[in-house]
Amino acid sequence: MSNCQTDTGTSTEQARIRARAINEGLAGTKLHQGMVEVTGEQNTPFRISPEPFWIDRTLYDEIEALGPHLLKFYQAANRLYLQSVRGSQPDWVRDYLERGKSETVIDYQRMNRFRTHLPAIIRPDIIPTDDGLIISELDSVPGGFGLLTALTDQYARLGFDLVGGPDGIPDGFWGAVAAPIEAESPLVAIVVSDESDSYRGEMEWLDARLGASGRRAVALHPREVAFRESGLYVDREGGPFCGDRIDVLYRFFELFDLKNIPKIDLILYAVRKELVRATPPIKSHLEEKLLLALFCHGALKEFWLQQMGKASYEACLRVFPQSWVMDPRPLPPHAVIPGLEIAGKPVSDWAQVKQATQRERELVLKPSGFSPLAWGSRGVVIGHDVSAEEWAEGVDAALSLFERTPYVLQRFHKGRQFSVSYYDFDRGELKSMQARVRLCPYFFVSGETTRLGGILATAVSLEKKVIHGMSDAVMAPVAVRD
Repeated sequence: MSNCQTDTGTSTEQARIRARAINEGLAGTKLHQGMVEVTGEQNTPFRISPEPFWIDRTLYDEIEALGPHLLKFYQAANRLYLQSVRGSQPDWVRDYLERGKSETVIDYQRMNRFRTHLPAIIRPDIIPTDDGLIISELDSVPGGFGLLTALTDQYARLGFDLVGGPDGIPDGFWGAVAAPIEAESPLVAIVVSDESDSYRGEMEWLDARLGASGRRAVALHPREVAFRESGLYVDREGGPFCGDRIDVLYRFFELFDLKNIPKIDLILYAVRKELVRATPPIKSHLEEKLLLALFCHGALKEFWLQQMGKASYEACLRVFPQSWVMDPRPLPPHAVIPGLEIAGKPVSDWAQVKQATQRERELVLKPSGFSPLAWGSRGVVIGHDVSAEEWAEGVDAALSLFERTPYVLQRFHKGRQFSVSYYDFDRGELKSMQARVRLCPYFFVSGETTRLGGILATAVSLEKKVIHGMSDAVMAPVAVRD
């Protein structure tokens, strides 16, 4: 795969005009408003490119093909947990996935009436490397798709043909969340908590786009949801759909934060009584990074193969990084952690990992889930990017949190180098940057099928080990160059 370069047919003046048009089109959107303070002429807290992030057809085909395989992975992961609860799979699976969870969450995710419910959106974080694609994480409660909708609108107006098309995200989202509803004109409420407030602007953009195409959708704070015996209703004075019954509640809040969400008991009661359909479902076991460690566990190989089929199992095996659960309990004297070696010796005690050299520390510590540390790259420690002392402290901290927030240890894979361009609004100049890139495709789930609605690219300079939205990152929709 060749590196994706700036379109050589674009002049500096054309690029400036495009970047300014994109910037003006995003005025007042409050996209990622909590990321950094937006000042000056620029209207976004990230850098704007005058063109999409280009990928070739081969890379696009590889990404699109992942959707069905990842759906099979989620289906199998859901069955693994439920079978562990019933005793037909090892109990340690249930033990890992329930650590630190509240009784309320455990109660809901075990309910038989919701046993087949899966997230409506699957978003892998894909790192293109010199050796192929690596999925560093899977997110079933992702942000960014409202942001991608807003960016797509701007680039499409400039004539770019983007992955998913101009309506790929709104159409995909609506098909995934509203399709199971039999109502003639369902109302979808995107409920955004205070903890997720930095994403409120993009969700409001999305509901406006849905409304423009005749769909009934509204972004709400939990306080703006009212409970009656027949269900949940919009309770916001002066806003659209006030007093209307909600058919689908799109849950844009984290399960670890339930105790801080107004009216959550009434919302959960309505979900339990099936007065409203909630998606993503109340299933914390599908929001854990340690699912990748369970996929890598040799004792579960036959389960994954049987449940996913050989093609999907092998596809995931190629893209999932080797991962381990940071379980501090001592191993028997004859046991080792499979696949993990330090100084050429198999690891049988996490103390060996603390003593790894910088080269051996091409490893990442991540909180698995159900914690404010588990999103937005919080709580992540990259071994070769910190001192030996900081690495040892990170390992100790991860082990100490096992009871309430298990951590995973993961192989680090360095991304390929790309060239991206952006417009510097302060200097009035077009600049280029050598970068590593994260590609976030949004797969929308409808029954047994997935639909790729679009891909969001985030590019950061080469010295940064963690790729995420930041003030000096370039964020843009993806297009394919044949």
